[in-house]
Amino acid sequence: MVWRAKASKVLDGLKYASSHEWVKHEGSVATIGITDHAQGHLGEVVFVDLPESGASVGKGSSFGAVESVKATSDINSPISGEIVEVNSKLNETPGLVNSSPYEDGWMIKIKPNSPSELESLMGSKEYTKFCEEEDAAH
Repeated sequence: MVWRAKASKVLDGLKYASSHEWVKHEGSVATIGITDHAQGHLGEVVFVDLPESGASVGKGSSFGAVESVKATSDINSPISGEIVEVNSKLNETPGLVNSSPYEDGWMIKIKPNSPSELESLMGSKEYTKFCEEEDAAH
């Protein structure tokens, strides 16, 4: 018998990085968080370490960390820009990353330096396939 994890929720209209972060670009601001797939593999999130507003992030570089009962994982920015808002609710309620990774559990909002960087990210169908292949390999 083959055990399979429940399918992760992947939302249309977002862009996804291979390091399991999502980006929602609206107007001049991009919201970033970790995917349902990522939080599912992490397990119960107990602490989220996020940067200050005003800091700059580079594409592919770490801007914080998520600590779960299993492990601590870096969170990487899928695009570069200046942080304009940080989700302070995660200080009090880090579990929002588990219960609502795409809504209440977002991490940072940035003003992108180069919106064209979004073009290199995966859409929902590509990301779903990527996760299935990654899980099959483990």
